[in-house]
Amino acid sequence: MSTTAPHAVAGVDASFDPHTGLQRGSVKHTSPSMVDRVLLRAVNAAPLLAATAPAVRARWLAAVADALSAHQEELAVLGDEETGLGLSRLRGEIAGAGRSLLFYASVAVEGRYLAASMDVVSDTVTLARWNVPVGPVAVFGASNFPFGFGVFGHDVASALAAGCPVIVKAHPAHPRLSVKVASIARDALRAAGAPEGTYDCVTGFNAGLQLVDSLAVKTISFTGSQRGGMALRDRAAARGVPVFAEMGTINPAFVTSAAAASPAAAENIAAGFVASFTLGAGQFCTKPGLIFVPAGSGMFDAVARLVGEVAPAPLLTAGIEAGFTSGIAELSAVAGVMVAAPSDDGDGYAAAAHVFRVALADLMPGSRLLEECFGPVALVCEYDYAGEVMDVLAGLQGSLAASVFTGGPDDSETATVVARMLPNVGRVALNAWPTGVANTWSQQHGGPWPATSRPEATSVGAGALARFVRPVALQNPDLQTLPVFLATENPWKIPCRIDGVLLLPVSSSLAPKDRS
Repeated sequence: MSTTAPHAVAGVDASFDPHTGLQRGSVKHTSPSMVDRVLLRAVNAAPLLAATAPAVRARWLAAVADALSAHQEELAVLGDEETGLGLSRLRGEIAGAGRSLLFYASVAVEGRYLAASMDVVSDTVTLARWNVPVGPVAVFGASNFPFGFGVFGHDVASALAAGCPVIVKAHPAHPRLSVKVASIARDALRAAGAPEGTYDCVTGFNAGLQLVDSLAVKTISFTGSQRGGMALRDRAAARGVPVFAEMGTINPAFVTSAAAASPAAAENIAAGFVASFTLGAGQFCTKPGLIFVPAGSGMFDAVARLVGEVAPAPLLTAGIEAGFTSGIAELSAVAGVMVAAPSDDGDGYAAAAHVFRVALADLMPGSRLLEECFGPVALVCEYDYAGEVMDVLAGLQGSLAASVFTGGPDDSETATVVARMLPNVGRVALNAWPTGVANTWSQQHGGPWPATSRPEATSVGAGALARFVRPVALQNPDLQTLPVFLATENPWKIPCRIDGVLLLPVSSSLAPKDRS
């Protein structure tokens, strides 16, 4: 990992206002000795959390959701001072974070994440298998979603729901907000009866490295840039710690000939594309960055016209602004036509939206055109017939999401395009843009490398808990060695599979001593 950190000066994370570029305070870094104490608390809390019923952990998460709601306006104002994302967006994100906490709590209570089972193999062999919490988890949250993926977002909530203590590293893009949210969450957890060490927050680049290097930390979750995610993964690999790094890539979209057959339909898709890739100043990991459209549809002209109407919006940090500026220069060197919205020469980190017209022949593996540029920019590529795009689709980098716009259920191109998309993405949205991510049982928010470091995992939805548990098996168990949901009257009321049959709840008559 790099030896320097953005906004880190003399032992503090400085807080900057993206609207003005001016500093608005700072937060001291956590000392190495304090990080050691935080780690020790998490280690001590781990067996307590693992033995706590999911229904009890659910009450802890509900308490945090209530606390965030009670402080919504204060947090939104503070968040806007450090992110420039706007009060309306941030209020909605706080409310969404609260709903997510309750959702993960319900997933834990339902219990399927434990994958509990027991089989009598023979007269002398019985096997029990279930998932156990991995132990202390380190979370490195995102700059672009200070509540959804911040110091108490999806990663933290799903890890706690799974029974793991969490230590989160405050993000340098919004350090004052991070420590405020962490303080509110700690107070709520303490008042709800959670053990000391259930949740903590540290600040500073070196404190983050100390977490990564600590033997106490059993898994790591990260949301951010590819460079940061890969550096974190490589450092953690030195001691064999799994890292789920959600990094995002170009997220392709495809418009079939039938979908753009009418000028009105083409205009509507163009408007949706511009709204999606400029949403939040283009700072979404699911931002569609490349769209394939039929030649002659007029869609590039429509997109270019609409981009020219997009007002500049502040990027999150000076570093992101610098990366966006250099990215635009790199794209300009290899792309075709460029159209940009009017720029803002004022203070702060404002960025103008851009769109590039690119040729299909330019989209070869290794091209800069196929790498993410974080911010309000996208590429439009015209094709003559759908078949000539299929090899390009198959060769794209792994992405979190993709979109396919069709002419309806009878569109003959749909199945082929979707079949080419699915191997390289985590989610394909039909006739919809991928920027929104619903927190449900069926959600998949992940993807093949380099979108994430673990393509089998998800950071949103019920499957998110799977990152923080691991399976164990016990041969020839007795009642004293089985977990309560397999050994007794199943007080946790979770699904268990006994001799291949799924039962809910499991009766004590199914325990080994009663089944012999």
